[in-house]
Amino acid sequence: MSEPPPAPLAARASPRLVALSGGVGGAKLVDGLRHVYPPHELVVVANTGDDFEHLGLPISPDLDTLVYTLCGLADPQRGWGRAEETWACMEALAALGGPDWFRLGDRDLALHLWRRERLRTGLPLSSVTRELCARLAIPLTILPMTDERVATMLDTDEGTLGFQEYFVHRRCAPRVRRIFFEGVDEARPAPGVAEALASEAVSGIVICPSNPYLSIDPILAIAGIRDALGRSRAPVLAVSPIVAGEALKGPAAKLLRELSGASSAYEVARRYAALIDIFVLDVRDQGLRTQIEALGMEVLVTDTVMHTAEDRRRLAAVLRGHLEPG
Repeated sequence: MSEPPPAPLAARASPRLVALSGGVGGAKLVDGLRHVYPPHELVVVANTGDDFEHLGLPISPDLDTLVYTLCGLADPQRGWGRAEETWACMEALAALGGPDWFRLGDRDLALHLWRRERLRTGLPLSSVTRELCARLAIPLTILPMTDERVATMLDTDEGTLGFQEYFVHRRCAPRVRRIFFEGVDEARPAPGVAEALASEAVSGIVICPSNPYLSIDPILAIAGIRDALGRSRAPVLAVSPIVAGEALKGPAAKLLRELSGASSAYEVARRYAALIDIFVLDVRDQGLRTQIEALGMEVLVTDTVMHTAEDRRRLAAVLRGHLEPG
C-alpha cells in the first residue's frame, strides 16, 4: 500500500523558522537547524534555478542535495549525489558516445525517473517534493521556490550558458559578465512559500551560506519574495558563504571577483544590505566587523565552517540563541 500524501503546509503547525537555501552549504546548515528546532516548525525554500532536463529527466540538484542530506543518503566526499553510488549506466552511456558530462549515479537515477513519472501525472514540483519528503521520512517542509520553470543563465566571455553547462560541463572556467533568470517574470512562489514568510509565528528568516548569485538571487527574484523579507517582523539573518576571501565550495568567490570586483564577506554583506538585519561573519573575518556594521546591520561573529555534523549543530544552536535569546 502506498503512503498517504503529506498534509499541505496550511494544515501543519505554523513555521517558526524559514530558511532560504541552495545546495551543499545550505543543506549542511539546514541539517543542523533541524536538530535545534522542532523539525515540523522548520520550512526550507529551495533554489530551483539550477533545475534542467537531462537525458529526458527533470533534474533538481539543490532540492536533491537537501533531500539526500536530510535523510542521510548524501555522499560526504563528493558533497553531491548519493553515498555508495555506482556508475554502470554512465559507463555504458559513455561507451555509446552519449553525453556523460553530467554524472547521474545508478541510485540517483531512480529519483529522477520517479520524479518524471509523478510530474507526468500533472502534479506540480511542490507536491512531488512534499511526497518525496514523506516517503523518505523527512519531517520538515521543503518547498521549491516556484513550480514554474526558472533557469539561471550566465552571460560569459564565451557566450550565454545555462547554469549546468557553466558549472559542470565547463567547470566554471568562462568569465561571467552578467547573470539573469529566464522565465522569472512569469513565475510565482510555490504554494506555502508566501504563507511561511508572512507567518506571525516565524521568529527568524535565515539566508543559508549558499552562493548569493546562483542560489539566493534566483529565490529573491521570484515575485513577492524579496518584498516579503522586507515586510517580515522577524529578523532576517544571513550566513556568509565566504571565509577568508574564498568559498568553501563552488564558484561564489570567482563570481564575486568578476561581478563585484573583490571576494570577501563584506561584498556578500553589501549585496544583502537592504534585506537583512543580522550578518553572520566567520571568526577568520572578524576584522571586517566594523566595516560591515557600517552598512547598517548587526554582525554576529562565530565559527561558520561546517566540516562535521557537530559543526552543523553548533552553528545552528548559535543562530537560534541569537534569534531567540533566553
